Amino acid sequence: MAVFELVITLLLVGAVLSALARRVHAPYPALLALAGAALALLPGTPSVTLDPDLALTLLVAPVLLDAAFDSSPRDLKRYWRAVTGLALAAVALTVTAVALVARWMIPDLPWPAAIALGAIVAPPDAAAATAVLRQLRPPHRILVILEGESLFNDASALLIYRLAVVTAVTGSFQGWSAVPMLLLVAVGSALVGAALSRLSLYATVRIRDVPTAVIVQFLGTFAVWMVADRLGLSPIIAVVVFAILVARTAPDLIPARLRIQSYAVWEVVVFVLNVLAFILIGLQLKPILQRLSPAELARYAVAAGAICATVIVVRIFWVTIYTAVARWGGSRISARAAMVVAWCGMRGIVTLAAALALPVGGGGRPPFPFRDFILFTAFCVVLGTLVVQGLTLRPLMHWLGLRDDGSVDREVRLARAETTRAGLAALESAGSDGEMLGFLRRKYEARLRRAETPEGEPDPTRSDGWPQFHGAQRRAQAEERRALSDLRARGVIGDDAFHQVEEELDWAEVNAEARGGAAPELEP
Repeated sequence: MAVFELVITLLLVGAVLSALARRVHAPYPALLALAGAALALLPGTPSVTLDPDLALTLLVAPVLLDAAFDSSPRDLKRYWRAVTGLALAAVALTVTAVALVARWMIPDLPWPAAIALGAIVAPPDAAAATAVLRQLRPPHRILVILEGESLFNDASALLIYRLAVVTAVTGSFQGWSAVPMLLLVAVGSALVGAALSRLSLYATVRIRDVPTAVIVQFLGTFAVWMVADRLGLSPIIAVVVFAILVARTAPDLIPARLRIQSYAVWEVVVFVLNVLAFILIGLQLKPILQRLSPAELARYAVAAGAICATVIVVRIFWVTIYTAVARWGGSRISARAAMVVAWCGMRGIVTLAAALALPVGGGGRPPFPFRDFILFTAFCVVLGTLVVQGLTLRPLMHWLGLRDDGSVDREVRLARAETTRAGLAALESAGSDGEMLGFLRRKYEARLRRAETPEGEPDPTRSDGWPQFHGAQRRAQAEERRALSDLRARGVIGDDAFHQVEEELDWAEVNAEARGGAAPELEP
């Protein structure tokens, strides 16, 4: 019961920290990392050990699917060189450099454990960077590169991680003979993800109940991970392929009402998983700190600091080299954009989950070599990068003066115009008879004029009375809500009727807010 109460309390603390992070324009994982460090030092907190086999599945699968679902294959194809360089070359360079530094600082550390540590701290978490960058509206290509890197470097780093863990536990390494097997695993994982995406869509398109649909989505995510894992394939690759393919088809098959609510649930779940990851790492660090003598703690802290510095320097080095080579090859890569990409190397939930997933031993099996040191170092790298890089990213962006290139806004305006034009074409085919059809046509024509108006020019459908209309609409909606609450309070209607009408008022309010300053849709 004490652990449950602690988790509930810390979830509340996480929500407060998230609100504070938005107010100070900082990535909320940075504040969560500080809270996790405080938790490890707080007296009286319980010690909790998460099942290693559960750690990656629980913490990584939903987060990875959420990131892959929002990725753009078109944009990834456009910037594939930069994404590939960061997701493969930068990861390999980081793993190598961290393993060398770790062995130099801790000579007794076995090579497989050192490589596992390198793989754990290699993949950056784009969510921490984009949480700040989206508020600052940088050039779109920066976001594409960071999100694409975060998506694929998880796969490359965790493949190395699995090989290193198996080698450390079994004591045998297959070397280059494992390369064909890795290629086979990658292809097989992609095929499994593709097959399961079709099966998932076949099931979900027949569900119209929101709670059932959301539960099936989560079960499907974990099922993809577990099926790939049981088959000896890569769950990471399978989930990424699964999510990308589902994202290309689902919008045409799933109703809007279900989609809006499921998106909200996924956003909450990803936030909760981030909070839980930092809670769990803090609770597991506490017994580690208690077991270490002051001399050992100082030794581990120095090594962790050196590894954190290595992670930051290697990324800056790679981005600098890549930018120079790309310019020599004729590619236009802004030096200022390269500086932002180089500084966006914050580590997050994948690093924590991989560290927590190291075997703890028991049942006659020895624990993973230097597990305490690796867990301690992984958290220090996450904390160091989130605090040092995460909290300085906003000042860096202001100093560089990078601005949004407007590419997404232009595409949004184009999409609005084309979809509205398609709607008008459908109305034309329906004929023009009837007052309601004429009213609907005028609505679409007004939307099309707004969509085709160049940015910065006055809205051709906006009237001088629109601000008064908007204010009156808000007051009317507030009065509707008060009247509805009064009807329920006086017993005139029951809760079923109340919630049904409340949902209708919610949609009307959301629809009005989505129009923002646009002219009212109900104008003739």
